[in-house]
Amino acid sequence: MSEQATLDIVLQGKEYRVACPPEERKALEAAASLLQAKMAEMAQKTTVSGERLAVMAALNLAHEVLALQTGPASGVDAPAVRRRIGAIEAKLVAAIAEQQQDLF
Repeated sequence: MSEQATLDIVLQGKEYRVACPPEERKALEAAASLLQAKMAEMAQKTTVSGERLAVMAALNLAHEVLALQTGPASGVDAPAVRRRIGAIEAKLVAAIAEQQQDLF
């Protein structure tokens, strides 16, 4: 029977061993680092600790992920930004074409 690969991570001073395929090791380490940073940030702002702090940090991170997946962040109107970039690009192309005509 083969033994499953594991990864030891530390969150708020407690060590956890989690199953982790070797090809996902870096991604899980990055996720653990992000969670640790979020927990440390929240620990400075509240008296909550332990499991409750971990749940609150996980909920905050999940909320941020959903906000990025479901809509424009911080009120940015992505279609309007794309239109504006397109208009600027068209002006640049026209200006470059005009300059090239002057050269010949």
